[in-house]
Amino acid sequence: MAYTSPSYISPGPGSANQITLFLDVADSVTDVTQGAGALGIAGLQDITVNAANDVFTWTQLDSSAKKQVATTATNSLSMNLVVDDAIFFGTNLSATATGTIAEQGLMGCSRNKTLINFILKFVEGSSNQATADRFIKGVGYITGLAPTVSADSPVWVTPVTITVSGEYTIAAT
Repeated sequence: MAYTSPSYISPGPGSANQITLFLDVADSVTDVTQGAGALGIAGLQDITVNAANDVFTWTQLDSSAKKQVATTATNSLSMNLVVDDAIFFGTNLSATATGTIAEQGLMGCSRNKTLINFILKFVEGSSNQATADRFIKGVGYITGLAPTVSADSPVWVTPVTITVSGEYTIAAT
């Protein structure tokens, strides 16, 4: 068996490899394209891709161990970001769910319960890494906004969760 060296995705600060997140208003529950009006999310501090399958468990009289079967998954993206005024509040404070992603901003999309699509891009291609960029795409809803500011952290920071409706789509360029 031949040993192959690992190819880690390393998006460290200042690195050419980066993680980018784009959001757009979705046309349907299967819309995962990055349209011309997509909004790039700036100020990401961290991001977590959650793909958690639920499990149904039962016991049987003929077995001393529990039986389990994987069922549907609960998928979400969770992140923390430094609040940018335009990205958080949007360009139109009274925008409705029919407004663009830029008009609604994160707060408007959450308030309006706007179905959004997202594309999380892993920029790769440096030495010892894959030559293609990888994407995780899907549709969902923005939830979990809780902006905070303090004397020790004098800029507004907020957690953001995108609760995914359905499956992730994984692709490469």
